[in-house]
Amino acid sequence: MKLYIAGHNGMVGGALVRRFQRETGVTLLLRTRRELDLGSQAAVDAFFATEKPDVAIIAAAKVGGIHANNTYPADFLFDNLAIAANTINAAHRAGTRRLLFLGSSCIYPKHAPQPMPEDCLLTSALEPTNEAYAIAKIAGLKLCQYFRKQYGVMFHSAMPTNLYGPGDNYHPQNSHVLPALIRRFDEARAAGKPEVVAWGTGSPMREFLHVDDLADACAFLLKLENPPDWVNVGTGTDVTIRELTETVAAVTGFKGRITWDASKPDGTPRKLMDVSRLSGLGWKARIALREGIEKTFASYVAEKAAGTLRG
Repeated sequence: MKLYIAGHNGMVGGALVRRFQRETGVTLLLRTRRELDLGSQAAVDAFFATEKPDVAIIAAAKVGGIHANNTYPADFLFDNLAIAANTINAAHRAGTRRLLFLGSSCIYPKHAPQPMPEDCLLTSALEPTNEAYAIAKIAGLKLCQYFRKQYGVMFHSAMPTNLYGPGDNYHPQNSHVLPALIRRFDEARAAGKPEVVAWGTGSPMREFLHVDDLADACAFLLKLENPPDWVNVGTGTDVTIRELTETVAAVTGFKGRITWDASKPDGTPRKLMDVSRLSGLGWKARIALREGIEKTFASYVAEKAAGTLRG
């Protein structure tokens, strides 16, 4: 099987490479951004026509935290629309027999029921701060659904919850909450700071999935004869931001105190995926949060020492 992984240098793509390198009979097709511009329809068409992958996983995306999404919404919408449209259409034209498109939990409405089921998609307004990214991911999901409906091709999607793990982005402004906490507490420990001030009350609840669990879920989904058009991938459990913060502080070795600045916004009270559909098919996450954070911190230290840390 020739498997093309789009975005193999990212956190998700890297986990997919690690996972499928263990599979016998799989030849990985990998291209860097410099080698293949996914924003160019002509380049993507030429790649698929020449290489003719049997299976494609679309893990490439322009990603970032709230600040980045809020600041560059046009870029997030256009770039992610282009990636989805170019890869999905080219795969169909080249005869790729199977395609798995990766989205995000942010596709669901701002006021979705908790936990969020797949069926709540497009039932009400999105969260404004990441609406541009969400719209692009919804478009990719719907493209797969409608290519499958119209042409009978096995194109389907997976919607992971908040991800973390090796190769994450630790940028001070543009990273997500967990890598941001790891960097912040590690630097506070190294500097001998007595205190770290955290935003909000710490009461919001969030769900986190180790990226290696996502890669395993993708391998599982690709083996299903008749997978859902899209399916949530998560742990089905969540923790408060306060619990998360305290766990990161402990793992990084920070001994000072954590002070909460309640004048700062908390954000959405809860974001949890309903994973009953995927668990009903026979897959469940295996990596517990504390174990996952310990593994991630170890990779953070190694990446920092090697000079390969993103951000």
